[in-house]
Amino acid sequence: MMPPHWSDLNVVLSREFIIPTNRDIGAKIQQENAHQRCTYLCGNSLGPLTKRSKALLQEELDVWGTRAVQGHFAHPYDREWMNIADTVTPLLAELVGASEKEVACMGTLTANLHLMMAAFYKPTPQRFKILCEGGAFPSDQYAFASQARLHGYDPNEAIIEMCPREGEFTLRESDIVDLIAKEGPSISMVIFSGVQYYTGQLFPMKAITTAAKAQGCVCGWDLAHAIGNVPMALHDWDVDFAVWCSYKYLNSGPGGIGGLFVHNKWENSLLPQYAGWWGHDPATRFAMPPRFSAIPGAQGYQQSNPSVLATVCLLGSLQIFKEVGMMGPLRDRSLRLTSELEMRLMKSRFYVSINEASAQCLLRGVVDSRDHTAQRGQPGFTIITPRDPESRGSQLSLLFLPPNSDVMDRVFNALTAMGVVGDERRPDVIRLTPAALYNTLSDCERAASCLEKAFEGLTKARL
Repeated sequence: MMPPHWSDLNVVLSREFIIPTNRDIGAKIQQENAHQRCTYLCGNSLGPLTKRSKALLQEELDVWGTRAVQGHFAHPYDREWMNIADTVTPLLAELVGASEKEVACMGTLTANLHLMMAAFYKPTPQRFKILCEGGAFPSDQYAFASQARLHGYDPNEAIIEMCPREGEFTLRESDIVDLIAKEGPSISMVIFSGVQYYTGQLFPMKAITTAAKAQGCVCGWDLAHAIGNVPMALHDWDVDFAVWCSYKYLNSGPGGIGGLFVHNKWENSLLPQYAGWWGHDPATRFAMPPRFSAIPGAQGYQQSNPSVLATVCLLGSLQIFKEVGMMGPLRDRSLRLTSELEMRLMKSRFYVSINEASAQCLLRGVVDSRDHTAQRGQPGFTIITPRDPESRGSQLSLLFLPPNSDVMDRVFNALTAMGVVGDERRPDVIRLTPAALYNTLSDCERAASCLEKAFEGLTKARL
């Protein structure tokens, strides 16, 4: 089956996804537009519900009600609960560029991160440091620090947080590679986000992995904002491990089931340290033997049986990914949508170039917060996500000026009132994400138009 053409994907939007209406989100909009779908640009935080997932979920609820425990082994839709993860594992493997044995659908992102660090973080007095990006998602930071402490190290000494150069918002590939080369002998693990949650930067995963392995470091990735957003080839890149959630670009629902990747080169030399019965050989799992016999590969790290309801919610979305051709055509669509939104935003009279020296002073907080003249400066925004399309996914992060003012909050509230859904990251950032699977060029046009109206309203209110 050939993947659909660009224009045909618009049919997928109307046929497969349930987008909240303007009324649903409480938009203050004309009555005749209240029942129209809102402009949903928040798939980087929570993907919308698919009609297919809703139907699959209802089917499983019916099976639960009519078959009860028998659903584990006798299922009217051939999705026996004991093998439910097998329905999604091949699709996840295709998304991340791996074999099925290298992927497990299980747990939650941070729980999986702890499992992987327990397996791979083996510090020694000479090699004990963890290299990550500065400002990583807090849950990752907490996990890194707690793992360092667990091994007897002070996180302040064990964790290297790499920050952008002064006056910049994203990391340069050359700086990352150079730091790995410089500090490599003391680094046990290199672990970055595939796509940085705050800035939207897509890190050069292959180059960083290669640099880390050249120095004898383990290399892992948090793919929360990368899976379903950008193409990957984890096996070919020689990544050691990766973890992810599925409720963002994979649209599995709030708190949806997570996943992990373990390269098959570790299959015979690294066994799960925190074993559970679902990671045991399926051939004897229900015989309840006293000794653990791990499934070879990533699935040996499973501990408990996966939530059937959460798994079929993920399945419904992954089926749509498969039908539209997976990440090849979706990446092409993403590049066009994101560029369209960027182009329209940059045409705004409130847009401030990130390269302007005066803007840099404001953006980097050089101006003293007591300088009330600066604080009364004209409201505006810039885009801190990289301009290079190859260095970002679908997300654009807008930084509002003056910093630490009320501009972001007021613009965010105005956008919501007009039916545009993004998400705010205090104190000054709004993230807007035209997701390739369901957003359109019209969404980009409307978001930019509403942002302009929000600023116009803000400036009039200040006169």
